Amino acid sequence: MYRNLLFNRLPVKLLHREYQLPKVSCFIKALTNNNLKVRRISISVVCWKKRRSEEEKAAVSQGRSAIRYSPKAGSEVVGIWRNMTVQDVADVLKKDIDHVFKVLNFADKTGMTYTKDTVIHNPQVVRDIVKISGCRFKLVARPDAEMKDEENKDAVPAPPAAEEALRPRPPVVCVMGHVDHGKTTLLDALRDTAVVETEFGGITQHIGAFEVKLPSGGKVTFLDTPGHAAFTSMRSRGAHSTDIVVLVVAADDGVMEQTLESIRMAREANVPILVAINKIDKPGVNVERVLRGLAQHGVVCEQAGGEVQAVPVSALRRRNLDALLEALTLQAQLMQLRADPAGQVEGVVIEALVDPRTGKQATVLVRRGTLRRGCTLVAGAGWAKVRILRSAEGASIEEAPPSCPVVVLGWRELPAAGDLVLEVASEKRAAEVMRWRAAQRMKEKQQSDSEVIEAKMSEHQQRYRAMLSRKRAMGRYKLKPEGPREKMIKEDTHPALNVIVKGDVDGSVEAILDILDTYDDHERVRLDLVHFGVGQVTPNDLEIAEAFNAIIYAFNVECPPAVAADAKDLNISVRKHNVIYRLVDDVKQEITARIPVTQTEEVIGEANVLQEFMVSEGRRKVPVAGCRCVRGSLAKNALYKIIRGQETVFEGKLVSMKHLKEEVPTIKRDQECGLKFDDPEARVQPGDTVLCYRLRDVAPRTDWDPGF
Repeated sequence: MYRNLLFNRLPVKLLHREYQLPKVSCFIKALTNNNLKVRRISISVVCWKKRRSEEEKAAVSQGRSAIRYSPKAGSEVVGIWRNMTVQDVADVLKKDIDHVFKVLNFADKTGMTYTKDTVIHNPQVVRDIVKISGCRFKLVARPDAEMKDEENKDAVPAPPAAEEALRPRPPVVCVMGHVDHGKTTLLDALRDTAVVETEFGGITQHIGAFEVKLPSGGKVTFLDTPGHAAFTSMRSRGAHSTDIVVLVVAADDGVMEQTLESIRMAREANVPILVAINKIDKPGVNVERVLRGLAQHGVVCEQAGGEVQAVPVSALRRRNLDALLEALTLQAQLMQLRADPAGQVEGVVIEALVDPRTGKQATVLVRRGTLRRGCTLVAGAGWAKVRILRSAEGASIEEAPPSCPVVVLGWRELPAAGDLVLEVASEKRAAEVMRWRAAQRMKEKQQSDSEVIEAKMSEHQQRYRAMLSRKRAMGRYKLKPEGPREKMIKEDTHPALNVIVKGDVDGSVEAILDILDTYDDHERVRLDLVHFGVGQVTPNDLEIAEAFNAIIYAFNVECPPAVAADAKDLNISVRKHNVIYRLVDDVKQEITARIPVTQTEEVIGEANVLQEFMVSEGRRKVPVAGCRCVRGSLAKNALYKIIRGQETVFEGKLVSMKHLKEEVPTIKRDQECGLKFDDPEARVQPGDTVLCYRLRDVAPRTDWDPGF
């Protein structure tokens, strides 16, 4: 029952797919005859029709699928998923619906009646359909599920509340101004505290939020921002989170750099300005000069015919504070500040930190709704199930209405300062939002990475084309390597400073990173930030520092004793600082220490050439320069230059220095001498200048200016 089939130029796959042969043996021979390729395929098969019918009858009688031929390697691979419909199977197989119905009679023994929309719940049935159809399968996600994943699952603010749901709320006031103009002292006077005495270096380095009760019974929420030039991001964040900006200007200093920056930020945030002219108790101050300085930059106060309220105060003596609070209350009444105390909570993260005892916590300014214990919040890349709410004074509270600053504990992941805080329905919803945001961040990173990869590929292609052009121009000759094999592996010997930054709060770390971003002296020393974070120094930080040979800068955080001991054993430097400009000075010193030492020429003497003499040494004549020292002194062991006009014709050392006929070590001013140089080819002419100099090592300093 065997027969031989001879085919010419007929693909084997076509035969296998058409006849569903259980076994195929083929021999392919390529013969060349008169430059013409002829392909012959010899196939021996069993009489498959009779054999297949017998197998089908036996399979049906045993209650199993009739056709179970496994597809061969090279068959088409199709994607399948759970709960496919009959139409889905037909679509992935690229067959008509009748083909699937016919195969289902063999693949499904339950006798179920199928339509094109019937869901096939048994995955084995789908696998059998694919195999019988001569294909292989792989498990994939449902196509509509992939489309569903593309939907925006992020948490967004609720639409504006109805007019009847709005209620009056306290104003949020941000105190801004130049460093050392008395902002924190003014706030201490308003709330009867002494925060300024606890600040390192006498400057504010964090953004603070607290409430002040007015004599009338109302409340005002104050935000204290740093005035130092390093904390620009904190000031900008405070200006965009407030209703009114109190611009503190010292009467003795007037308008300064950070004063102008605060005015610009208030205008960008579109919030009204109220001026507090501080330090009026100092002798010789001129308030009118301050008003004129403000008017020159567009802040025209009422005393000068404008609309901006200006209140002269003395925070140290606590004078005119009532007038300042009255001005704030009046401004708030004119603005008619209202919010919806019900509904979903909305707010903004003022500051975030990791406390060694209580864990992750963030100061949140509530803008809408009432924040209570048990709420689920999302903010940036962090989310929380609120466990504890604390006021600015540290007292535990049950709820926080609009315009109330509150410390929130219970964060699973720490948010960043400035992140928008939104309440969600459940922890499941919070996890969904976090997954979606993480996916979006990954997509953004992939996009940025792809741009870098494309740029690198383009650069590589350009180099390759240039090399190929050179190779083709050389013909049969090969390009030689650039150097020996040992030198082809280039090591990076450029001096570098690797740093790890750990800070007490997110805002401080942000300020330090902003300062490091201004570094622009990478040609001499490269500054690399290998890691940063909020909280104490951890063993993980030591591992990173050891791998990158980095210095750990701990700003306002402690290094546990066990970690400090490990750092000492590993010879890792941990620098603790609590004032930001001292930390920056330390970084500048480390950069300066890594700049290679340069040598400069220090001229110690100068001589004029009077005449050249040819002196006999044995059988040869050597030139000797007859000179007179006209400035400084000449030393035999120094270096020399011969300058002719504007050109240097010789650089080197002396072999002999003689005064009259005696060898001398030095020649003083106005003395004549004979100089013989170590190069016999060095010739002088009358009128040439001979410079005597030494090379002095100079340790240069970095030119990096962080802006303060």
